[in-house]
Amino acid sequence: MEHWLWILLAALFFECKGEDKVMQPSGDVPAAEGDSVTLNCTFETSDSYPYLFWYKQSVNSYPEYMLKRVLTTADNAADFPTSRFGAELKDKSVPLKIQKLELSDSAVYYCALQPTVTGNSSTVDENLWSKDNTILLYIH
Repeated sequence: MEHWLWILLAALFFECKGEDKVMQPSGDVPAAEGDSVTLNCTFETSDSYPYLFWYKQSVNSYPEYMLKRVLTTADNAADFPTSRFGAELKDKSVPLKIQKLELSDSAVYYCALQPTVTGNSSTVDENLWSKDNTILLYIH
């Protein structure tokens, strides 16, 4: 019996300076269990040494840190092994590739850029997460 899973992408936009921005396509990505999928993320920054992050948010849970990419440095959280979860920072994009999909991979995935902060940093947290993201999950 073939199981289908839907990986949802939520648009995540935040700006800390005019030059810092992350863009993700919104919507769902249908995929079959065992398949591979690539989730796109592009960004704009004036920082010559940008830090890019991917987070996974399962239903009724908080965003969970998956991995970080900085130029040639790659760091994955223990629950997201490089054998299944990878991302390559290239030009102004950092697509996430998930291999050998499992039903538990159904979630909302967020790409984030470490903000370049100038002046008052107390407003940064207000801008990190979009407040109108809707999480939908469909597995059949």
